[in-house]
Amino acid sequence: MTARFELHGMARSGPAYAIMLMLRLCGEKFDYIHVNLMAGEQKTPEFLAKNRFGVVPALLDRNNDHVYVQSASILEHIAESLKQFTGKTKIEHVQIREWMFWSWDRLIPNIYRSRAMRLGFRTYGFDTAHMYFNEGNAALKMLDDHLSGRNWIVGDAATYVDIALYGVLAYAGAGGFELKLYPNINKWMSHLEALPNFITPGTHLPMVSQKEM
Repeated sequence: MTARFELHGMARSGPAYAIMLMLRLCGEKFDYIHVNLMAGEQKTPEFLAKNRFGVVPALLDRNNDHVYVQSASILEHIAESLKQFTGKTKIEHVQIREWMFWSWDRLIPNIYRSRAMRLGFRTYGFDTAHMYFNEGNAALKMLDDHLSGRNWIVGDAATYVDIALYGVLAYAGAGGFELKLYPNINKWMSHLEALPNFITPGTHLPMVSQKEM
């Protein structure tokens, strides 16, 4: 039986990892298409026809033949279509989206830009690098404070915003951020890691295309 979903991504992509993790936690098999970013495959006409932004991930849903782009939107689609990790009430749905928007404003850019600099993919002046690092830690502090006395970011069960943010923080150490300074974040991450079918970065996606992962 053909898998419903086809994920286009790259093994070192944090957003691609978050989508893979969501599918795994949902118990959903998927086909995987490796996109060679170093060779510029994400900028080819063939890929741009799938994802107009020229980035990974992209997710084909064969139930409607639509390709979903931007990881936050992809996660929301998976959650809503599979009825998993969605939140239990309308207010929780709103809060999930609020935390998703916050993360892309305050947390994710600072983590990923710091990581890109340390890996040599980007070069910043001292003041810019220091700003990203400080703002990243400020966002981590806000999240850590929010998680005090909580197991999950929204409500009393895991939702797709937990998966989205875990997919970011799994790479925070590579950006120079010391997660040991944030005990509530560490406790929250351990709860997500205990979910069935969890898989860590580094072993999650191959560097070649593969059927039915």
